[in-house]
Amino acid sequence: MPSRPPELLPPGTAATPIACLSLEEWPAARDALSRAQGAYCTAVDFTPKAGRIVLLPGEDGTLARVLYGLGETGEDRLVAGKLPGLLPPGTYRFETRDGFDAAEAALAWLLGGYRFARYRTASPSPGLVAPEGVDAAEIVRIAVAVAMGRDLVNTPANDLGPAEIEAAARALAERHGAAVAVTLGEDLARDFPLVHAVGAASPRAPRLIDLTWGPADAPRVTLVGKGVAFDTGGLDIKPSSGMLLMKKDMGGAAAALAAADMVMGAGLRLRLRLLIPAVENAVAGNAFRPGDVLASRAGLSVEIGNTDAEGRLILADALCLADAEEPDLIVDFATLTGAARVALGPDLPAFFTEDEDLAGAVMQAGARAIDPVWRMPLHKPYAKLLDSKVADINNVSGGPFAGAITAALFLRRFAPKTRRHVHLDLYGWNPTTKPGRPEGGEVQGARLVYRLLKDRYGA
Repeated sequence: MPSRPPELLPPGTAATPIACLSLEEWPAARDALSRAQGAYCTAVDFTPKAGRIVLLPGEDGTLARVLYGLGETGEDRLVAGKLPGLLPPGTYRFETRDGFDAAEAALAWLLGGYRFARYRTASPSPGLVAPEGVDAAEIVRIAVAVAMGRDLVNTPANDLGPAEIEAAARALAERHGAAVAVTLGEDLARDFPLVHAVGAASPRAPRLIDLTWGPADAPRVTLVGKGVAFDTGGLDIKPSSGMLLMKKDMGGAAAALAAADMVMGAGLRLRLRLLIPAVENAVAGNAFRPGDVLASRAGLSVEIGNTDAEGRLILADALCLADAEEPDLIVDFATLTGAARVALGPDLPAFFTEDEDLAGAVMQAGARAIDPVWRMPLHKPYAKLLDSKVADINNVSGGPFAGAITAALFLRRFAPKTRRHVHLDLYGWNPTTKPGRPEGGEVQGARLVYRLLKDRYGA
């Protein structure tokens, strides 16, 4: 069954109030409580450390009010995302006050209330009334897009292959009036030879999904998402422990789909193109091999140093297609390298761009959207590490150093005309549950890119 869609109840709905308090605000808030409620907070040793909660009874014994801790000011802006898992069933509303961002708290609530319910029934979750004066439709649109992307990442590969990624793109296109073209199977061999080679060993046909939306005369923005439905590593096969999370190797496609959903739902003034090369990197007699030299759409020959570096290959063909029309901006999303995780951990995607102004805008958008990233350098001298003795370029550096940087430099070879190009190297998974970020699939960068495009192009 599908996960329950995020929703906010209409303002004015009868609900139990929640007072969200920082540590700095606690002394004054405590003094304003009734004598009985103050004594109760003392008895249960409540202080508003981040994530702490106390349920205050009324005179009749029913739940009258909730106090919830935000911790220190600015400690975790998604801390309200813990509330759906802490509260008993019922309907709630946030008490508004100066300095409290009710819109941010409502989004955190919806993000934190997500449950993947395809294979088992999720427990009923409490409802939240839309805070007065916020754009509730915008908050819900963002949360619905995130839930859709998380569902895709969480779905195991036996139920989500290239065809199902295509179906998700078609469903999105139908909802927003976009057009979709798909190049499938053997038809890829001529125009997208790298996508064809990576996906050839799977019985589930590879494909290049091309969605377009918006007026032709608007600024052109192209999103590219890595859609590897499952990655065995190919003939450079991963150990079994390395495959346990490989259903998430299409997390870049899921993030791109989520960002596209937000953009189209908001009606931003741009011409959107979404490209997803969707494959399964499998093992069979016709799998591409280490040492093979493959053609690319760009005309560059690529020596295969490692079949487990397949994501950059399929992205190369898609980026070449995107670059041909020289859009104003290209953003690619990919679960690309372990090196980025070693450098920055699972919560902080790396991003790369040559454009200094764009880099600053990306950082600002990430901060505003509470979808943080960190810039890493496109250090051009490292491009020598990708030299091949038999082809134009190797798909890996062959050494232990700068893996995320060399991967980004590899991709830049295939989109040389577009200066404003952002490459996001993400993990696509929450290893543990944090406020607003349940354990499981995550569409990192999607809210950031929507915020960036909204700031840049407007509605």
